[in-house]
This record gives sequence, structure tokens and C-alpha cells, in this order.
Amino acid sequence: MMKTFKLTLEYDGSDFNGWQVQAGGQRTVQGEIEAVLSRMFKVDRLVVIGSGRTDTGVHARGQVAHFRVVTDMPADEIMRALNYNLPRDIVVVKAEEVPRKFHAQRSAQSKVYTYTVLNRSYASALDRKRCCFFPRKLDVRLMRQEARAFVGRKDFSSFANIDRSRTCGAVRTIRRLEIKKSGDFIRITVESDGFLYKMVRNIVGTLLGVGSGRFPAGSVAAMLKSKDRRAAGVAAVPQGLCLEEVKY
Repeated sequence: MMKTFKLTLEYDGSDFNGWQVQAGGQRTVQGEIEAVLSRMFKVDRLVVIGSGRTDTGVHARGQVAHFRVVTDMPADEIMRALNYNLPRDIVVVKAEEVPRKFHAQRSAQSKVYTYTVLNRSYASALDRKRCCFFPRKLDVRLMRQEARAFVGRKDFSSFANIDRSRTCGAVRTIRRLEIKKSGDFIRITVESDGFLYKMVRNIVGTLLGVGSGRFPAGSVAAMLKSKDRRAAGVAAVPQGLCLEEVKY
């Protein structure tokens, strides 16, 4: 009987060219998982579908994927076999059999990302692949004030690197955007029903521009209204970004 399995995954994106399998044969998270599963179940290619793509260098603590296969192997054995055979920068946190109608991408209700900024005068040797080093002083209060403009159902054309309006549109609903400071670290959490290409990194880059004085109060609302990518800040570096959770 064909069964559907849901995987919850954690990975360090530093040495991957993102999630999605690519024609050039570059190392990807999807490619590594599919290679192991294909060997396990002795098929040419067992397709694994993720909740969404993560870019080169982006990490995940709660990526979700699914695959379908004819097998009698229970989910806990699949999890053990995967974790034994996968490279050390990918770990299956949970594996479970789910109803056939489950789809990692289409069934998702929202996703939660965090972005970590190290805000001090010197970088970190240990955290360099997990955060964005930003040495300029940041006005966190103003960043929080401007962040309120992002919350709600908006057209995020100004914060997408490609024009999606002709395909799936640029309107998304950000349910929450929180900025918390702990010592030298600033963590920005964004939850939305969907994200455009590089949307989170563009939002963070803009907020860093606000905090460092490049953009004055009221800028975010004006950027959203313009629907022009050129009006907003540059994308923040990928290594500070982590997919924390996919909600269903």
C-alpha cells in the first residue's frame, strides 16, 4: 500500500546550495534526502517535497517535507535509517505516517522564520555561520516601531526580489513580527501565511537600515505603498536566517 510520510528536519545550510535539487548537480538538502531514501527503497528517484525552498546558506530547525512510498517499514525505523545514512548537517527530528492528502507545501497554514543579528563592534568566530554581524549601533526601539507597518495583509512587492504578481501575486499576511534583544544579539521573528523570494531577508535589511539611521521613521509604510523593490533596503545576508516552524 502506498503510504505518505511526513518528516520534520533540522539542517545547517552553510554547505548547501539551498533546499531544491538543481540541474547542475550542486549539493542540496532535498538532493541528499532523496538519495538516501532512493537507496533505502531501491527506486531510481523517490521525490521529497518540502514546505518551501530555503536559499543557499539558510538554516532550518523545523523544515517539513513529505514523500510517498510503498512499504511496510514504520516511521520510526525510517527515521533511524535516515539519520544513520544522512550527512551530519541534516537530522530528521521526527517522522510520522500521515493521511495521503497531506502535502508539506499546500497544507501549510503559516511559517515562522527567525533572523539573528550580532550587533557589536567585533564579529564572532563561533557564530559566524549563524548570524549577521552588524557593527553599527542600532536603534531597536525605532526598529520595533517601524516593524508594526509590516503586520497584516499587505502587498509586499517592494520586498520581493522577483516580480511574482503575474503568477501567485505579492499579497501576503504577516501575522506577527517580533524583535527581541538579548545581550549583543537581536532576533527578529516573522510569521506569515507565505513568503515571497527573499522577502524575510529584504524586510530584515530594511529594518537594519531603519535602526542604523539610513531610513527615517515612516519609511516602511511608504515603501509598502510604493510597490517598488528599489524603494526598500538591501537583502540581509543568508546565514542569519532560520526556518523555525511550519504550522498546519
